[in-house]
Amino acid sequence: MPISAAQRAALLTATTVLLAAGCSGGGDKAADAVTPSGSAGLSALASQKLSWAPCPAPSAAEGGGAAPSPLPGGTVWECSFLQAPLDWSVPEGETIELALIRARARDSARRIGSLVFNFGGPGGSGVTALPGFAADYETLRSRYDLVSFDPRGVGRSDPVECATDKELDAYYALDFTPDDEAEERTLSDAQKRYAKGCQRDAGAALPHVGTENAARDMDLMRQVLGDEKLYYFGISYGTELGGVYAHMFPKNVGRAVFDAVVDPDAGVEDGALGQAKGFQLALDNFAQDCVDRGDACSLPGTSVTEIEAGITDLLAALDKEPIPGIGDRKLTQTQATNGIAQALYSKEFWPYLEQGLDAADGGDGALLLSLSDSMNGRGENGSYSNIQAANAAINCVDFKERYTLGQAKERLGQFREASPVFGDYMGWALASCSQWPVPGLWDHPDVSAPGSAPIVVVGNTGDPATPYEGARSMVKALGEGVGVEVTYEGQGHGAYNSGSTCVKKTVDDYLLAGKVPASATVCK
Repeated sequence: MPISAAQRAALLTATTVLLAAGCSGGGDKAADAVTPSGSAGLSALASQKLSWAPCPAPSAAEGGGAAPSPLPGGTVWECSFLQAPLDWSVPEGETIELALIRARARDSARRIGSLVFNFGGPGGSGVTALPGFAADYETLRSRYDLVSFDPRGVGRSDPVECATDKELDAYYALDFTPDDEAEERTLSDAQKRYAKGCQRDAGAALPHVGTENAARDMDLMRQVLGDEKLYYFGISYGTELGGVYAHMFPKNVGRAVFDAVVDPDAGVEDGALGQAKGFQLALDNFAQDCVDRGDACSLPGTSVTEIEAGITDLLAALDKEPIPGIGDRKLTQTQATNGIAQALYSKEFWPYLEQGLDAADGGDGALLLSLSDSMNGRGENGSYSNIQAANAAINCVDFKERYTLGQAKERLGQFREASPVFGDYMGWALASCSQWPVPGLWDHPDVSAPGSAPIVVVGNTGDPATPYEGARSMVKALGEGVGVEVTYEGQGHGAYNSGSTCVKKTVDDYLLAGKVPASATVCK
């Protein structure tokens, strides 16, 4: 059976696999050059007044669904739009609307300010994600207004949309790990059509959806919200965005936490290779759990090697012949791999992965296809959010590298060595920006932030999407006296929402009381 609507909503808040990157680079060295101080246009934007009102239901680009329910005690979620420059080099020029959401602090007398969240992607809607995770941050709401937003190009903020729902069904059913020249041409042609669709939809906005502009937007948001400093909680790609913000505006950083940390030193290839290793590690841990449970596990095999051999055999069979999935859609090899990756984001979803693999082995691909749909932002009604379109648009405008399919093919050996299951999938994905019509900016982002307040950087040793090594790289790159390393020895993507009381207390003590944790703190 497909996963439920509630389970799908939880999965949709997970960070998408950064097939093009998740890797980062040498960002803008002169923020002031594109945000002129004293500009009349910028001054007017910084003094704008937000009109807050009860939040509507999420838009189709945000993933649809119902309007967020009131919080415990009756606090109503409020939404508004922030006006920001389309082109930050011309702050008095055309503007775009950025969608915001907030829930007011419970203790207004002891309120610290607004705590701004970015939940990752890139491409994830913060306006829909924050209410979904609100219970986890209720302690922080004691002294903060909880705030999130749809970054430019995402959700309700002038979303980039690249194809119709029907076209996306066909696109995601393609073989993204081609076996011959004919399949390579088919994939290349499809990527070209997809990129042209993005350009046709976004037009002049497409060059401006990158991370540096999102960081400028956050500093404008800080001013409009009335905060002297930015209080920030970044998760996954949100750590990259936070690092870029800290580099560009170090003196404006208040208390900040980075969780599930993107490696700022990794280029496109190294970042993708690190993810291949990370997802393989998570799959190894899933398989070991299955072995440990013995007959209670439904998958064949008595060792990690045997269980994973069954998975690779299943994927090879699907490459030759897809199986029935949902309605008239079949489960392909690529969708099965995508679904497996999605379920590895959280240990909570390991049971669905086990059920999905067992069912697919018996010829029923519905559950794995449902997991893949969640990764791709497909709702049960067949409509897609713009999470993957925005993911592509932001990654491709951020990163300079443009690997051709031929160059990706040359690197498959090292990817297969890193992961027998995910290697081909992530190796071929190096070419995902090859047809992009807008040039990229970075080799990797600059996150050096001398003069910034301390930033707590939390790494999870079992994280598949943002491997643990990224946290240490971030601490080093932020600079001495800025990055404060905290390690969580656990599973899944991220640490704060993992159930670890140690991680939660460490982060809460910092954000609420300013208590900087001891460097190299370890939580289990």
